[in-house]
Amino acid sequence: LNWQYPDIVFIQNNHNGGLGVGNNTGLKKAQGKYLVVMNPDTIALDKVFKNLYDYMEDNEKVALVGPGQLNPDKTVQDSCFRFPGIFTLICRRTFLGKLKFAKKSIDKYLMKDFDHSFEKEVDWLLGSFMFMRAKALKDVGMFDERFFLYFEDTDLCRRFWGKGWQVVYYPQAQIIHNHARESAQIKWYKFFLSVTGRYHFISWFKYLRKWGIGN
Repeated sequence: LNWQYPDIVFIQNNHNGGLGVGNNTGLKKAQGKYLVVMNPDTIALDKVFKNLYDYMEDNEKVALVGPGQLNPDKTVQDSCFRFPGIFTLICRRTFLGKLKFAKKSIDKYLMKDFDHSFEKEVDWLLGSFMFMRAKALKDVGMFDERFFLYFEDTDLCRRFWGKGWQVVYYPQAQIIHNHARESAQIKWYKFFLSVTGRYHFISWFKYLRKWGIGN
């Protein structure tokens, strides 16, 4: 790989420390004014990097900007959210989500009241594609490695806001995200018995312990 693409630095970790650890390993080696975290199940569409770069150059208070994310069939994917509350995960992953009060709470969390064709400051962005200002990341610190999987992106965005930086959803740039949503495929009564479900629950508990009950 290196002799074919000498500009690419390949890093092999000795063990799987989780998504935050993996991202941080790359970020520590990365250089430049802006840093990008891009999952392997994403495809950048035309001019996405230029559009995000130009946006950041014009908006110095923005720490993180995320493109509109599309499913493979080009439908809009949920990728910007409001901060979760204490019951958000339970409502989304169990039969309670079918109840009227829970449906209203989930719709608020998923920003169903927002037209996703417009730019907007948001609480947090899905970590599958993050275009970040290196100065801002240095200010707040990298991904919290206590989160093995899930909520590491929510936590990072919360720290950006806490330091006065902005997080922005910018659909004028777009990517394809072939998002499996593994934890969402698990039957609710098996959720806490599956490996992915346990990771989700543990990270949710750590997030609530760190930040309180949320909004």
